[in-house]
Amino acid sequence: MELAYIPSPSRGVIHLGPIPLRGYAFCIIIGVFVAVWLGNKRWIARGGRSGTVADIAVWAVPFGLVGGRLYHVITDYELYFSEGRDWVDAFKIWEGGLGIWGAIALGALGAWIGCRRRGIPLPAYADAVAPGIAFAQAIGRWGNWFNQELYGRPTDLPWALKITSSTDGRVPGTYHPTFLYESLWCIGVAVLVIWADRRFKLGHGRAFALYVAAYCVGRFWVEYMRVDDAHHILGLRLNNWTALIVFLLAVAYIVVSAKKRPGREAVVEPGASDGEPDGEPEGAVEGGGEADGEQSEEDSSDSPQATDAESEKEPSDEPESAKKS
Repeated sequence: MELAYIPSPSRGVIHLGPIPLRGYAFCIIIGVFVAVWLGNKRWIARGGRSGTVADIAVWAVPFGLVGGRLYHVITDYELYFSEGRDWVDAFKIWEGGLGIWGAIALGALGAWIGCRRRGIPLPAYADAVAPGIAFAQAIGRWGNWFNQELYGRPTDLPWALKITSSTDGRVPGTYHPTFLYESLWCIGVAVLVIWADRRFKLGHGRAFALYVAAYCVGRFWVEYMRVDDAHHILGLRLNNWTALIVFLLAVAYIVVSAKKRPGREAVVEPGASDGEPDGEPEGAVEGGGEADGEQSEEDSSDSPQATDAESEKEPSDEPESAKKS
């Protein structure tokens, strides 16, 4: 007898007239806004300008969406190009199907282009946005809940997810809510990165590498629980191998980077400094300040007081010149 479970929404889209409002898309959009908001706060705290994170996100987000979709379509090509499938569905990103590995890889390329245009080091930018990306993933995973997808093995636990849809081979029943497990894990990863960054002053991309490594640990066991169709290599799902390899690369980067470039970047954005408005030169003082004082000292010979002093000396010299004549 089922005493408790997490219900699935009866549908993942609501139509507002002719406009479809999809839960999956809303989760992605909200996640992006959270990532940019938190990234901006962290970037300013590091000495950057407000708005820079959003400017670079204009490049990173579209690249990330394309990369995430490409990874999904390539690794699950049979869903779109096998017999009886419509290849046009490969472009229907709103129906779900984004691979985080492709999203991060191509999103990093977009961020690199944006950073290069602004003269900003990509590792510093990545460190600033790392926790925000983890929070965005936590929010985005709820899109899978709206679509009734990516659940785990059958279970009768009180927090089991009840699947009611039977499309695409789904079997109605109660399953492990792997979307929820990964969402909670991503929140923990974000908190870990924020704490470690404050405690150890991570720099040169190490905060981002910590996020990647910590996420891979959680993704490995969550992926192991999933029951949706996937390619297997030596008994493990493809994403398990991807998580393992990426984890090792992230840890290696942290170790090597800490030895070669210890500490944190002193300057993350050229021309920006704490507490100064954009474009205001350093040392400028409101109302003139020292700069005006120095100028008045240098030009004291041209001041009215100097002119009066010289004029006072001239009358005393005139009688002497008259005697000599």
